[in-house]
Amino acid sequence: MSLSTADDLLVLPESWRADFPILAGRASSGQPLIYLDNAASTQRPVPVINALRHLDENDYANVHRGIHTLSERSTEQYELAREKVRCFINAQHVHEIIFTSGTTASINTVARSWGDANVRDGDEILVTTMEHHSNLVPWQQLVARTGATLRHIPITDDGVLNLEALDELLTDRTKLLAVASVSNVLGTINPIPELISRARTVGAKVLVDAAQSVPHMPTDVLAWDADFVAFSGHKMVGPSGIGVLYGKEGLLDAMPPFLGGGSMINHVYVDRFTTAELPEKFEAGTPPIGPAIGLGAAVDYLQGVGLEKIHAHEKSLIRYACTQLREIEGLSMLGPSPEERAGLVSFTLNQPHAHDIAQLLDRDGIAVRAGHHCAQPLHDWLDITATTRASFYLYNTPKEVDALVESLGRVQSRFRPSGRKRRPRRRS
Repeated sequence: MSLSTADDLLVLPESWRADFPILAGRASSGQPLIYLDNAASTQRPVPVINALRHLDENDYANVHRGIHTLSERSTEQYELAREKVRCFINAQHVHEIIFTSGTTASINTVARSWGDANVRDGDEILVTTMEHHSNLVPWQQLVARTGATLRHIPITDDGVLNLEALDELLTDRTKLLAVASVSNVLGTINPIPELISRARTVGAKVLVDAAQSVPHMPTDVLAWDADFVAFSGHKMVGPSGIGVLYGKEGLLDAMPPFLGGGSMINHVYVDRFTTAELPEKFEAGTPPIGPAIGLGAAVDYLQGVGLEKIHAHEKSLIRYACTQLREIEGLSMLGPSPEERAGLVSFTLNQPHAHDIAQLLDRDGIAVRAGHHCAQPLHDWLDITATTRASFYLYNTPKEVDALVESLGRVQSRFRPSGRKRRPRRRS
């Protein structure tokens, strides 16, 4: 397939864009909005917006505790959303789906509950150099509490995991491998089934940070054989304030509850308590009722579009984007080839700084992300302080890629290098 023009590309029907009212708006500059910050948060379609409005106008009440009509309606919708998520990721049991406030809360739950109960001095936690802070800091805190050691799988100059290093890194001391399915900076799609299979040879458990993959490609946790999987609603056309922790039933049953309070108990005495069954055991207090129901609507929407179609669409966009961006003099892209990456690209220009690039793009109505993207160790390894990231989703088009490239050309024309600038030492 030729990538010389935008018209050559696979594009999802324009009708999908019409489902996202915000995309018809304009940026503060008055320019039509081009939203390329989907790795941070996606926009919401009308069915999700309507589901939240319908709940608030007709059915809202606290769940589980009430026997009145509104509570029963809210409870039914809340638990239906849990079943929708179970089907979406092909979990075996609905009670293996724990609602949290987001990916960060899900990972912290595992670190505090499973980690505190199972990790000891002398044990090792294995992560990668490309992890988001949410899948790094909780493990740093765990090893500080327990005396365990944190080790890192390195990455190659091409931005993929150095799997040869696993032979040395995976030992009988490895208790857990925590790894992102997709890097939020490099776009690298990691070989999760292979990583899990190799971790099993030393008896290690595996947690997958799937925040950047569940919204974009089909996910089957049973096929992965993952022990834990974490992801967020706001990255998959759902509301913020809702996340999912999937865990294998046996592991969740054996784990102590992370938070104490209402809902997570069976019976409370003056000096002790007994825990509720799964999933309530890990859902203390009033849960995120509206966000969970909104997440259920988001799952319905994404399944209606088709994850295979979304993934194919994004692969076409990223191939086209990489081809076009390579034509910009002084631009360096991070990460692997388009064949090995998801639908996002981080880059630098000789000048100006990433924050200035993002601000200038915003004047053209183009929303991107700039900074270290909550991955400072990766940027340290790359020997750069910040990058600009454009990330695509089902509603983005090749024409928007063209607009990004044209705007970057205008940014470049405003700045002339005052000297030789150091480029990232690892780029595609």
